[in-house]
Amino acid sequence: MNKTELVKKVASETEMTQKQAAAALESVLGAIQDAVAAGDSVSLIGFGTFSLRCREAREGRNPATGKTMTFAASKIPVFKAGKAFKEKVNE
Repeated sequence: MNKTELVKKVASETEMTQKQAAAALESVLGAIQDAVAAGDSVSLIGFGTFSLRCREAREGRNPATGKTMTFAASKIPVFKAGKAFKEKVNE
């Protein structure tokens, strides 16, 4: 399912127009992105938790040349599925 299909499904289940459903979805996704980017976690009970993890700088190798290279520290968004979501997937 892609974003357009999700908007259509939300619109049909909530009796909203597709334009309203798209605006609502954009608002929710934007709020999640803003919160995680600020270092907060977003917990949706039964669905899951969005959070931020920090990776430290590390050294690796270029597989083509074998040369050592340094990877900079970075922040990674992470999603951990909630219990109800896991149970639904495993039905």
